Amino acid sequence: MKPGIHPEYRTVAFHDTGANEYILVGSTVQTKRTVELGGKTYPYVTLDVSSHSHPFYTGKQKMAKQDGRVARFNQRFGGKNLKAGK
Repeated sequence: MKPGIHPEYRTVAFHDTGANEYILVGSTVQTKRTVELGGKTYPYVTLDVSSHSHPFYTGKQKMAKQDGRVARFNQRFGGKNLKAGK
């Protein structure tokens, strides 16, 4: 590898502001902000959504209403026997 052309890889503190959780991950992201966690100082990046606050991962996701053509058909004719001759 050529020296001086690669970004610095270090541990960065990502802060999920929605859940107020910190995630320590190795990254090359550039930031001027720092935060102190557990007596150590880390570069600091804020996140709006992570696995700590996203509804899919927290189990709070709501299913969309099934209003498609097939759902309407099953709603109208789902309990009826539609076979000819019976």
